[in-house]
Amino acid sequence: MVTPDTVYRQLPEGISTRVRVPASSANLGPGFDCLGIALGLHDEVTVETTSSGLTVEVTGEGSAEVPLDANHLVVRAILGGLAHAGFSAAGLHVRCVNVIPHSRGLGSSASAAVSGLAAASGLLAASGVADALSADELVQLSSEFEGHPDNAAASVLGSAVVTWTEAADGTARYQARRMRVHPDIGATVFVPSTESSTAFARGLLPDAVPRVDAVHNLSRAALAVVALTSDPSCLLAATDDRLHQPYRAEAMGPTADLVTGLRARGHAATVSGAGPSVLVLGTGPLPADVRELGEELGFVPRVVEIAGGVEIG
Repeated sequence: MVTPDTVYRQLPEGISTRVRVPASSANLGPGFDCLGIALGLHDEVTVETTSSGLTVEVTGEGSAEVPLDANHLVVRAILGGLAHAGFSAAGLHVRCVNVIPHSRGLGSSASAAVSGLAAASGLLAASGVADALSADELVQLSSEFEGHPDNAAASVLGSAVVTWTEAADGTARYQARRMRVHPDIGATVFVPSTESSTAFARGLLPDAVPRVDAVHNLSRAALAVVALTSDPSCLLAATDDRLHQPYRAEAMGPTADLVTGLRARGHAATVSGAGPSVLVLGTGPLPADVRELGEELGFVPRVVEIAGGVEIG
């Protein structure tokens, strides 16, 4: 554990690692802040230790908007992961290739945190002077960046996850368990050009909800575990939400319209995370008229795999 008196050991110069991290979708309808799934859109990060300084290169999604210094989330996570293990680096060269759309509800910030922490883990292992970070450590440390583990745990563990938070000695302990998604289930994401702020979307939620709605979501979140793992025929019922999506609908009109239109056609559509993207889970390809509906509302449909977890090379 790092304390103010920790003496950091320095990693040697010239070691490198490469990580590949999937996107994620949180909530899956009723599982607010506790269900997530990894999706086959991947960011890649390569890191090398140098003699001094910091160089950050970014290409792809968000490359014109992100800082190219120590404020970059990937860099912050690398340094945090190394410090957690009691190490530092004299210099770093960080290269990011971004594929996950930013501010679209596809877990880009969680993926960045996981990328940096996984890179720190890879550097520690490659150095030969320390052990890699465990999956539990990656879940804990990456979740600390956002304050909840659903997106981060999905990117770390892959497949679908159930997550929860425990308090221990005044510290939040983030927990997650991986579920094996039924092999017949696939995903389509409808991604708009517009962005959304998670903080703004959370601000639209009430402090209390009717008991009947709370009970509804409890039953549907439990059913979601069954639908995802053993009975995909329950997906439509299992993704029905009353806890957060209705309260955000007015602020995200096209997203709400697309979710409503897809569900009316029998497809298990949900707002992906805080939006504005839409996730559809199902066992077959979406028909042309459904794709056209998304395009008419300003969304680009993308068929994606249910992904595995972070890869560290």
